[in-house]
Amino acid sequence: MNGIMTSRSRARQQRILERLEKSNFPEDLDQPMLRVENIHYEIGERAVGTPYGGIGLIHQLAKRLDLPATIDRRLHLLKFHLPYHESDHVLNIAFNALCDARCLQDLELRRQDEAYLNVLGAARIPDPTTAGDFCRRFREKDLADLQDAIDAARRKLWAAQPCSFFECAVIDGDGTMVETDGECKQGMDISYKGQWGYHPLVLSLANTGEVLRLVNRSGNRPSHEGAAAKFNEAIALCWAAGFRSIRLRGDTDFSQTKYLDEWHEQAVTFCFGLDVTSEHHIRADELPERAWKPLKRPAKYQVKTRKRRRPERVKQQIVEERGFKDIRLVDEWVAEMKYRPAACKRDYRLIIVRKDLEVRDPRQKRQQLRLLDDYRYFLYITNDWTSTPQEIVFDANDRCQQENILAQLNAVRALHAPLDNLLSNNAYMLITSLAWNLKAWLALSLPEPCGAEKKQQAEQKRGLLTMEFRTFVNSLMRVPAQVVRTGRRLVIRLLAWNEWQSVFLKLAERLSGRQPLRC
Repeated sequence: MNGIMTSRSRARQQRILERLEKSNFPEDLDQPMLRVENIHYEIGERAVGTPYGGIGLIHQLAKRLDLPATIDRRLHLLKFHLPYHESDHVLNIAFNALCDARCLQDLELRRQDEAYLNVLGAARIPDPTTAGDFCRRFREKDLADLQDAIDAARRKLWAAQPCSFFECAVIDGDGTMVETDGECKQGMDISYKGQWGYHPLVLSLANTGEVLRLVNRSGNRPSHEGAAAKFNEAIALCWAAGFRSIRLRGDTDFSQTKYLDEWHEQAVTFCFGLDVTSEHHIRADELPERAWKPLKRPAKYQVKTRKRRRPERVKQQIVEERGFKDIRLVDEWVAEMKYRPAACKRDYRLIIVRKDLEVRDPRQKRQQLRLLDDYRYFLYITNDWTSTPQEIVFDANDRCQQENILAQLNAVRALHAPLDNLLSNNAYMLITSLAWNLKAWLALSLPEPCGAEKKQQAEQKRGLLTMEFRTFVNSLMRVPAQVVRTGRRLVIRLLAWNEWQSVFLKLAERLSGRQPLRC
């Protein structure tokens, strides 16, 4: 990193830390802290600035991965480029999401930001109606072409990762409901919960949080519909990228038993939830007692200082006051047995979790009399014969992290349906989810930790990779900056400091073209 930039960044950091020092109080404590007076506003003559100085960093990353050129090569929706190309439209919508936009109409704010246009080197960018028209041009083949272009950039970045990155690709699948109040959106339907909208399928890479596949479907379609084909696409992508093993995970809706033999023959490991039928229940009940082992879960976190007093359980008080049935988990047991689904030609491993429950009557306030004991089974089918049953259960539970990814895609506004038909909304979702992928790719662009600051560098990379989207926007995108063109250079002058500025400058140097992605 440039020495002058480092010293200026440290000086700003020092000024902020001094102002935030606990003992740094103003002399006059009789007045409130917010005491500014006599404010004057002026309009700058030549200097222009933008609140989103970090967008230049993302554009550098996209150029480094050859993403714009790849999109233009593979995606052909426009007969004439007057003046925009396909890559202009795609990146325009993705960059809009990275600037914390809430809808397509926010593109008008980007169009009127002179400094923002200067950062991207653009004379103009598409307006909201033009962007909507672009999404409405998509057909099934065009969605596949855009996905191929994104995968090409993804593989280029993956190729720069260390060997440990390719140990195992963990692919999670899930469906999620995208509700809409619109009444004229083609393809929308009502779900079994009475929600109107769409039901997209999302496949993500648990290693990095990237969205590998996003397919929009009608609102009344089951979660697993079309999942096997998309799992196969993701498997082919990961094998081609050089991953040494692949693991598929999903809930009970994704236990599509007729595809299990095919995945097993491809040396793909899987772990899916399985619905508890009456036959499964009987077979689990018939297991001998010695087959069950206690399932001990590790602590959620380690107390680093000292244990704090537990807060008052308000929820439990309401349960007792209103006489609700109180079901509590007593303990958990795990067992296993061989199982061959009707659609399969080989045996697989069935992991059974038994949750022993205690049902109490909270109306008996003195002793809360136990009404009865109950138990419930949870099943997992897998072709992993080496891990212990406990490890398989914990790994299956880790799939819940995908729920957090879906929440982040909502923050990106990727799981929304602003357009008028199924395919155009699919295009919007796919393009907007690219913003989330660019955030993950930016983290992967950081150099591998090494040297004396290896631990700190590793924490920075992991922190950026797992960072929530809004935090990412506030820390690395919403960076006030002055944009100055001097000679043949475009200078983006940062005007404020935050704790991620050192990482920002490290990425800016790495993506400037002076360093290879892998060194």
